[in-house]
Amino acid sequence: MDIFLYAFSVMYSPGPVNFMGLNAGLTGQFRRSTGFFVGVGCAMLVLFMLFGYTGEAIISQAALPYISLIGGVYTLYLAYQVFTARTVVDEEASTAPTRTLTFWNGLVIQLLNPKGIMAVLPITSVMLPAAHITGVSIAVVSGLLAFGAFGAPWIYALLGALLGRRINGTSAFTVFNRCMGLALAVCAYFMFHAFYVHLVAT
Repeated sequence: MDIFLYAFSVMYSPGPVNFMGLNAGLTGQFRRSTGFFVGVGCAMLVLFMLFGYTGEAIISQAALPYISLIGGVYTLYLAYQVFTARTVVDEEASTAPTRTLTFWNGLVIQLLNPKGIMAVLPITSVMLPAAHITGVSIAVVSGLLAFGAFGAPWIYALLGALLGRRINGTSAFTVFNRCMGLALAVCAYFMFHAFYVHLVAT
């Protein structure tokens, strides 16, 4: 549960890829940008599979609680950053003519997006081993998470298409940031709890 909550919180919070999706919706490119959304999902699948199987090989069970502690601190910091972020949609950029986003645009930008890597590393290095997800199960979970990554810019594009120029970037995304920040704080709690349980057990 905490795996998907963390992934949802990071992937669906405002960021460069999601704003590209939003802009596609605002400029009437929603349906023609499907390849872009698929590219984003494929990039996340590659990252989850790569780090997932590497993490399974190199992460020691004895070190896991301490990695959870570090991950909890990092996630709490990320929660603060997301909660306090002030987001403004650039209306001039949204109204400018734009070419259709492609599969390769989505694949490349997500592979190079630090936010995507921030979503992947805590999951593959801490959460998957803690949940004893190994072998083929890593591929299954990676596929589900990649589908969620596909859905993030798709939803932003859909919102852009439905709301058009009426969207209020400052107020709407401030509320959204705070909701995502709180969700990340809950994820941090799960990580701290795992470390606490280890301390009590030892």
